Amino acid sequence: MTEATDAMEYDVVVLGAGPVGENVADRTRAAGLSTAIVESELVGGECSYWACMPSKALLRPVIARAEARRVAGLRQAASGPLDVQAVLAHRNEFTSNWKDDGQVGWLTGIGADLYRGHGRLDGKRRVVVTAPDGELRVLNARHAVAVCTGSRALLPELPGLAGANPWTSREATASQSVPGRLVVVGGGVVGVEMATAWRALGSEVTLLVRGTGVLPKMEPFAGELVVEALTEAGATVRTGVSLAAVERTGGTGPVTVVLTDGERIEADEVLFATGRAPRTEDIGMESVGLEPGSWLTVDDSCLVEGSDWLYAVGDVNRRALLTHQGKYQARIAGAAIAARAEDSSVPVSAPWGPYATTADHAAVPQVVFTDPEVGAVGLSLAEAERAGHRVRAVDYEIGNVSGAALYVDGYHGRARMVVDLEREILRGVTFVGPGVGELLHSATIAVAGEVPISRLWHAVPSYPTISEVWLRLLETYRDE
Repeated sequence: MTEATDAMEYDVVVLGAGPVGENVADRTRAAGLSTAIVESELVGGECSYWACMPSKALLRPVIARAEARRVAGLRQAASGPLDVQAVLAHRNEFTSNWKDDGQVGWLTGIGADLYRGHGRLDGKRRVVVTAPDGELRVLNARHAVAVCTGSRALLPELPGLAGANPWTSREATASQSVPGRLVVVGGGVVGVEMATAWRALGSEVTLLVRGTGVLPKMEPFAGELVVEALTEAGATVRTGVSLAAVERTGGTGPVTVVLTDGERIEADEVLFATGRAPRTEDIGMESVGLEPGSWLTVDDSCLVEGSDWLYAVGDVNRRALLTHQGKYQARIAGAAIAARAEDSSVPVSAPWGPYATTADHAAVPQVVFTDPEVGAVGLSLAEAERAGHRVRAVDYEIGNVSGAALYVDGYHGRARMVVDLEREILRGVTFVGPGVGELLHSATIAVAGEVPISRLWHAVPSYPTISEVWLRLLETYRDE
């Protein structure tokens, strides 16, 4: 390690060049603030190379084939297996073969300065970057430092796991070959999506879930329909099971998962999709009085609690571990940084209007790209009731809508809207079924905009489309 060079001065320093950090830099540069961005891996971050993009590239042909098999005239043509090498090559293309030249070019284009290496806070408004060659560079921020370092896979403490070379979401989305047998541990979004993808690509998949079902944060019927489809596709789904150990000699060859009842399950790979942890363990949190490895508590402009200069944007603040929510936060945080840089009288607490991440509280949308798809926004029925709202769930079988029946033969799905009976607005909406991901933004607008039921009647859905389910939900609400 070499001595630090003279400090460079910037208005804003951003730690992490994933989608969140990129969007903070984009907003601050648009406001005329000089901005440095620090990245220890690939510019573009987790989403571009190991999460959203590669996982959806793997899943898209899976879902397209499943839907084609349900359409008269296409069923026979889609009866064969997927071209595995073509699917993997398609995935590789969407990750730019794990090269970030394009993303670096974009950063250069907006006028941000990229520093490659490991960045650590070193006191107030100061960041020290250790470059790959060991050189130290000091970056001082006149106005703000934004921590956008994201999250990493959280592995449980299990005997034998450390030496077993388990898959996490990174290995699951980047593998260049199909494991003959794959055990997936965890019933959240990553677990069910990767079980769907690798089963369709030829793996014998066993999904192990500690709880009573999958997708536990969503409406119960969502998980039930996904399990039904996984089982029909040939995967084995087991709930209410816990692991005692993992065994793998030398970290290669077959891996054995040992359950707490002594049962042993052998596979070629084991994927742990058991949660996320913030990437704050080695970024100098202690130098500013914060705990290394902790989630960072922020206000609605993403300003860290108790600070007037440190922002935490995206996964690290634990509000919503979703790329689109992180980018939303980044746009608002960038605007808040710019406003406070221009006018020091702008309050550092109680942000307002365009500087408040209000959609983080009750209107977070998410799509699960399984077969069937799941789309949900806002509160589930149970969440709304726990929050003290007087609500009613209104359900409708999406397959009874003409547009759905035309979309695929034998369409089976379910829609639910959670109605606040006092205000007559929607607290949450959930769709499960083929193609429902594209319905979700209409629901997000209704929930985020607190559109009254009386006005939703005048949002006329096109016929014949799946979106006609909106009319059927409103009719059911009226008639029950």
